[in-house]
Amino acid sequence: MGVIKLFEKYDYDNIEVSDISLKPYINLNPVVIPHSYGRHGKKQFGKADVNLVERLINKLMRAGTGEKLGGKVIRTHGGIQGRKSKASTSVEKAFEIVFKKTKENPIQLLVKAVENSAPREDFTRVALGGVTYQVAVDVSPLRRVDMALRNIALAAIMGAFDKKKTLAQALADELEQTAKGDPQTSYAIKKRNEVERMAKAAR
Repeated sequence: MGVIKLFEKYDYDNIEVSDISLKPYINLNPVVIPHSYGRHGKKQFGKADVNLVERLINKLMRAGTGEKLGGKVIRTHGGIQGRKSKASTSVEKAFEIVFKKTKENPIQLLVKAVENSAPREDFTRVALGGVTYQVAVDVSPLRRVDMALRNIALAAIMGAFDKKKTLAQALADELEQTAKGDPQTSYAIKKRNEVERMAKAAR
């Protein structure tokens, strides 16, 4: 049996996860087509068993204009919500763009991007005696990965909306900048810094 490669192009060998806390929750089990058919959907913490690339694809399956109202991305008709084959094709094309530009394995770049944009601290609201307070909380590793992937996907959707860029190009740009750890151009890192800053203020 030959070596299993993502999209029959990219090796899973020698992919390093440097953040020890995230390692158990970043699934890099070799698959050619990242599609588990939702078999982990009803299992508690089942997302940890889903390939990291598939989790990114799942995060892309939403509509969004990039315009914000009340802090939320406005949802619109159309887009790629629910169309996994279309989202998968966009990720495959994004990986091709990244590989041509950086000559690095896109899987390793995705892992770096997740590590760089996963917030360690968040805040929540607690009501006490009729008064609501913001309280800083630690973020679980599974949620850290989830938040990082969500922000990377949102950056791609907003980067492609109403612009000449395709979703694949916008995703490739975000992956590259986030993997570099550039807070000026990476939306995901800006969001991480914003969340951690608000959590620090709520301590």
